[in-house]
Amino acid sequence: MLNQSVGTESSQRSFPFVLHAGMSNCLIKFYRPLLALRLWRSGYRALVTAMVTGGLVYPQLPIKPALAEATAYCQLSVEEVSETDNLRQAAFKGGQDAQKRYKERLAEYADRLRQCRSRTWPQNQAIWLRLYPCDIQEGVLEAVLDRIVARGYNQVYVEAFYDGQVLLPEAENKSPWPSAVRIPGSEKVDLLAEAIKKGHERGLKVYAWMFSMNFGYVYSQRSDRQQTLARRANGQTSISESSKDTETDIKAAEGDVSKVFIDPYHPQVRRDYMLVLNAILQRKPDGVLFDYIRYPRSTGAASVVSKVQDLWIYGEAAQQTLYQRALNQKGRELIRRYVTKGFISGGDVDEINALYPKESEPMWQGRNPNSSKALQSVAQLQSELWYLSVAHAVQGVVDFLTLAGQPVQRQGIPAGAVFFPGANKAVGQGGFDSRLQAWDRFPGSMEWHPMAYANCGDKNANCIIEEIQRVLNMAPKGTQVIPALAGTWGASIKSRPSLEAQMLAIRRAFPQINGVSHFAYSWQEPEADRDRKYCQQQ
Repeated sequence: MLNQSVGTESSQRSFPFVLHAGMSNCLIKFYRPLLALRLWRSGYRALVTAMVTGGLVYPQLPIKPALAEATAYCQLSVEEVSETDNLRQAAFKGGQDAQKRYKERLAEYADRLRQCRSRTWPQNQAIWLRLYPCDIQEGVLEAVLDRIVARGYNQVYVEAFYDGQVLLPEAENKSPWPSAVRIPGSEKVDLLAEAIKKGHERGLKVYAWMFSMNFGYVYSQRSDRQQTLARRANGQTSISESSKDTETDIKAAEGDVSKVFIDPYHPQVRRDYMLVLNAILQRKPDGVLFDYIRYPRSTGAASVVSKVQDLWIYGEAAQQTLYQRALNQKGRELIRRYVTKGFISGGDVDEINALYPKESEPMWQGRNPNSSKALQSVAQLQSELWYLSVAHAVQGVVDFLTLAGQPVQRQGIPAGAVFFPGANKAVGQGGFDSRLQAWDRFPGSMEWHPMAYANCGDKNANCIIEEIQRVLNMAPKGTQVIPALAGTWGASIKSRPSLEAQMLAIRRAFPQINGVSHFAYSWQEPEADRDRKYCQQQ
């Protein structure tokens, strides 16, 4: 599964190849040891590799007998689940005694869950959850959260911005996206706030889970946002991108159809995103997770980017920011010609020298040609420009995440980055995975949530373990790594072992990991999820 050894990964981490939004000349320390000709092929490529490196009838689904073993996974028995369901139904019929007994039961199970998880691996066990408009009906959200507690989870990741819509009440939604709940008469219903409140009553920590650079189709159709979309050299956006994306495939159970990526350098997308994020933070979640922190992945040969025209850096802001990385006129003009044509020639160099005779060398952030006069060949200049362009694309992703994480951490709650373990790899000679998800450059102060979704078949979790191992090898000391697993309890699904099998393998291989999450509630309760999704709204 892995095409690089642990030793190779470790050596890649030693190269501090990071561009900064402030355009400071911080790349000098990156280029200096690499500009000698003898280090060009091995050093330069390894360096870039390092950085890209109520009216609703809620089905009473029985929990399988194997899941009744509360001692192993803090799960409730079938009888306890049935009793809770009966108490909840009686409570919502209006009996005060039943309401009291239901609340007492919730408090009892919350305390029991807390004690069990404190002595049971993993101490934090989370599940990913999408809410629907029908969840505002009486008793429906409560039933979902009760079932989550019954499964032994003490954390829940609720989608708050996803598929081009936001989980904010219409009456307060000032964002460019529609509210997920758009039922007449429910304009003031705050489903996210309700989920957080009711989750806390059950002993659950409730995180808000947000798409990041994937802003959704509705956003892309706004005439006043066309300039904010990520683009390739031919003007193509990700709307027309033919892709087979593992993350989207996994999320297909949630019904995601909208995948439109934005230019992370554009100030408008940053303002729009921060507006939604701050509104979500007002609901006081226990943490925020950022997903889709990357570019799209294409199919076939296009899943690898190997020339500048393939990069999503031709948006208005991204392109201008790249030009601003030049430190003199020669550098700016050389970057411009390279990005425009996809290559430079000897004639370009001669013309630029004639245009700016008073400047000795074309310069851009981090370039230090004085360390080797041999680096003046056109081929080597072009190679430098390629890696500069890749670094620029990647830095947009890192900057976007860092900016988003700041207000979260200022509130004293965790910010987490969700990513693919293999989305930052070099491929072939000078190529990179088209997602350019340089998670090894994500802030170590954030939680890292690697989506260990690899398909090993039904019988073992070896490739899943390899993915997690790769992340641990590259994580800064002290970084909290919380793997996200795809699967169901008690059975294999989609060429993946059961959750029990995956978790046992993780515990054996990485006893230092004390938190995992499971994608998703819709996989574990597919019938109940469909009923909630397509119920008759009242």
